[in-house]
Amino acid sequence: MSLNMNRRGYFGIGSEGISKAQNLGAVTRTAHAFGASFAFTVNAHHKLRGINDTDTSKALSHVPYYEWDSVEDMRLPQGCPLVGVELTEDSVDLPSFRHPLSCAYILGPEKGSLSPQMQALCTHVVKIPTKFCINVSLAAALTLYDRTICLGGYPERPIMPGGPKLADVQAWQEVRRRKH
Repeated sequence: MSLNMNRRGYFGIGSEGISKAQNLGAVTRTAHAFGASFAFTVNAHHKLRGINDTDTSKALSHVPYYEWDSVEDMRLPQGCPLVGVELTEDSVDLPSFRHPLSCAYILGPEKGSLSPQMQALCTHVVKIPTKFCINVSLAAALTLYDRTICLGGYPERPIMPGGPKLADVQAWQEVRRRKH
């Protein structure tokens, strides 16, 4: 496993108004795979019994899961910035966004957008630079992958196509170990 589990900070990911258990299953599986500290839903309209159709990792047995009935009921850790993932006029393109060390990400429903009330709570709003909306579980995966690239402590990519030479990666890892 190459995911840097020694990183600092925490993150959670959730969805407002999610209606399909399979999408929630894919989001929670993705959260589990990327090392999320928690997952959550706000105003969800799903039936949990279908969640394991897509969540074969049984993420809810490993990652705390919170269900809030409304935006007003939502309780994040004290000082936890909320990062909305939504296509809006003023949202920041995800590839140019510096992820907070600790935060919670909130995605909109399958056939809609984050509510204005939820967007007002967001410290940041980012968008995945696509021509149109994509599936909520894919948006979760892309957001968490971008977080991993941004904060995961990986060496810079080489200038030429391809990956870094193994010796370069090993030297970088040794320097990284000495810093911790």
